[in-house]
Amino acid sequence: MLIESRSLWAAQTNCYVVASQHGGLAVVIDAPPDPDGVGALLRRHDLTPAALLITHAHIDHIGGARAVAGVNHVSAYLHPDDTFLAEAPEDQLRSLFGMVPPGDYASPDRFVDLADGERLDLAGVGLDVLHTPGHTPGHCCFLLAGEGVLFSGDQLFAGSVGRTDLVGGDWETLMASMEKKVLALDDAVEVLPGHGPATTIGHERRNNPFLQGLA
Repeated sequence: MLIESRSLWAAQTNCYVVASQHGGLAVVIDAPPDPDGVGALLRRHDLTPAALLITHAHIDHIGGARAVAGVNHVSAYLHPDDTFLAEAPEDQLRSLFGMVPPGDYASPDRFVDLADGERLDLAGVGLDVLHTPGHTPGHCCFLLAGEGVLFSGDQLFAGSVGRTDLVGGDWETLMASMEKKVLALDDAVEVLPGHGPATTIGHERRNNPFLQGLA
């Protein structure tokens, strides 16, 4: 399985491409507001996108979705509980920067709804959807079936967890998602987060100060 990433935009958001082989079809996970950067990541392995999966609708993960999905004529997937965020990208930008930087941040006209527990089979890539609200109401993680890899978005980072002080965030909900969905996974599962370096479930269970006391 080919997994490649690149940190993009001002927030250094990790965009991932997942494919069964070089030169084939790929699944893109998260689209920061840097479609040229996403395109360069695909071209590095001569990949053609088959679908775009969005972990959550914060601007640094979804700001390039319309460009990536539209140019490539592929479906974009998002949990419906984050639709309200996807519909207001300018509000998010103003809260971050006090203004709207030049660019096209509009969401695709339509999303395919993600549902907790469903299996997505896209371009030869099998991904299980874990709805993990807390950072946002519709936040989802994606478990790469059979490979022991979790794309955790902004749920879990190396040494930290997602913030909950933005619109729709809730600390108790985040921790419940962590305990019931994320820490239920095997210690050997590799965690590929939305920001920063990779880690493992076991390492975070033992060392992440925010997870101490959880089952």
